[in-house]
Amino acid sequence: MTGRSAPPTGTQAVERAAQLMETVLSAREPVTFNQLVDAVDLPKSTTSRLLNALERSGLLNRNQTGAFIAGPLIVQYARRTEGTTDLVAMATPVMELLAKESGETINLAVASHDHVEQIAQIDSTYLLGGTNWIGLPVPFHSSASGKVLLAYGAATLPAGRLERSTARTITSRSELARELDRTRRRGYAVADQELEEGLVALAVPFRGTSTATGATSEDVLGAISLSGPATRLTPEKVAVFGLMLLECSTSLQQVQ
Repeated sequence: MTGRSAPPTGTQAVERAAQLMETVLSAREPVTFNQLVDAVDLPKSTTSRLLNALERSGLLNRNQTGAFIAGPLIVQYARRTEGTTDLVAMATPVMELLAKESGETINLAVASHDHVEQIAQIDSTYLLGGTNWIGLPVPFHSSASGKVLLAYGAATLPAGRLERSTARTITSRSELARELDRTRRRGYAVADQELEEGLVALAVPFRGTSTATGATSEDVLGAISLSGPATRLTPEKVAVFGLMLLECSTSLQQVQ
């Protein structure tokens, strides 16, 4: 093996893969295979296997010359993280207005790889319904924000069966397609005890311009939602708050 280290196993393999990632991500230019072999001091066959695994996972990619660069998963994460501050700053005035008028929990959400990610929240003024949703992964199909992101093309439904969270969760893809069509016609989505028993939520698309992603004012960047217990968010209240969300979403788009 011409003096190179033995192939790694277990934790060592993870450490070597991390070293490969670090070398590529910290470099100013694409890194060649031979440069990476020298960086980790491993046989070429072992280095090749680790790089192939990282490439399959979307963590690394190759450019037209075959040199290694950041993969699509890393790029997607970086773009989303870079744009998060801008999105929150743009949405905060509207979120504060909605919170003041409704007293309910208001969230700003974006699409992650396979779930809805809450990036900002204004808590309810009520004791009942004060869950902190930041950092909690939420399925697309059973949440109001997820339905908005799916309906307006800001997210793609992951493959596989749709998990049932409650007796009201939509688990049929054809039924979900009809629900997304209703969402587009109505302008806002409703999740009536589909994610959690007793929890009702509604959401509207958040359109705007993102310097991080190059999105225009017509693109849906995320979703703004209002949620609370079914005892307060009756069908009559949902209709009223739905119109309120639509008005705020429209006004937000007009001032950007």
